[in-house]
Amino acid sequence: MNWYLENREDSDVVKSTRIRFVRNINNFNFKLKESELEELEEKIEENLYGIGYGLKFLKLKDMDNITKTSLVEKNLISPTFLAKRGQTGSILINDEENICIMIGGENNLSIQVFSPGLELENTLNLAIEVEEKIGNLLGYSVNKKYGYLTSSLNDLGTGLKASVMVALPALSKTGNLGKMLDTIRNFNLEIAGEYGKTSKNKGYIYQISNKQTLGITEKEIIENIKVITKKLIEQERLARKMLTKEEIELEDIIGRSYGILMHCRKISYDEAKELLTNIKLGTDLGLLDDLTDLKVQKLYLYTKPANLQKYLGEKCSKVEQDIKRAEIIKQIIKEK
Repeated sequence: MNWYLENREDSDVVKSTRIRFVRNINNFNFKLKESELEELEEKIEENLYGIGYGLKFLKLKDMDNITKTSLVEKNLISPTFLAKRGQTGSILINDEENICIMIGGENNLSIQVFSPGLELENTLNLAIEVEEKIGNLLGYSVNKKYGYLTSSLNDLGTGLKASVMVALPALSKTGNLGKMLDTIRNFNLEIAGEYGKTSKNKGYIYQISNKQTLGITEKEIIENIKVITKKLIEQERLARKMLTKEEIELEDIIGRSYGILMHCRKISYDEAKELLTNIKLGTDLGLLDDLTDLKVQKLYLYTKPANLQKYLGEKCSKVEQDIKRAEIIKQIIKEK
């Protein structure tokens, strides 16, 4: 099963963990021209077997637009990478899709490892393993004083970006979200939307990540993120308990959301996402027995526009998507 359909520790609040290492290869410019990118890709392909992990080399230009967008929806590649390198970039990815390496973005390599739930240490260990293997084969641009050299000062040093994706519906509904996010910013952490800095925070989903990469160790980065995330989990769960005190009101919101999803004939992605947030909250609080964690994860994934079309195996207009989305929701809920 792919990692984004699984649940692990603290998955009621933490949707996923991502560890990313930015690296540049010796004798290559950080921002590559097309001819330089092709040279780097050839070098990577030659060493693919040595890297291991079942990674496959894929060029974005060989994918259709729906497939490329589906990768963004799964958070495997960034919207910026797709926008800038949609016809020239490439990736290394395994079947489980928990390892995805973007080639030719702002830097030569963006090495990413993903896990469901709060799994910072284990995810970091695998990311270090992958990063070291590639480094031994290709050789990185590194400076004794400044660490790993990158195109941005924000990534200089370790080149490590550790991030957790969290769902905070109760903090939002109780009016405490803004205060909590301000507190997090005071700890020099970055807060972004589901798909990065430029995305809107729909569905109460946020990415929390480190800003500092220079003058701090990988272990310290992970520990800082973990401490803040644990506090965030605690506060979100307390807010959920507060919501249960208004039992009728909460059950009405969850029941109405479930009823619309089960009986609608068409539904937009934005509306479905809002209602699924309520459904997930009901499932986590034990107020809705009809859905398993796996079904909820499937609903989140296959209601997204590109992944919906991948699920169906056909291209659909926006109107068709809304009709098909309603059908898929009912199919997944009724699965045994």
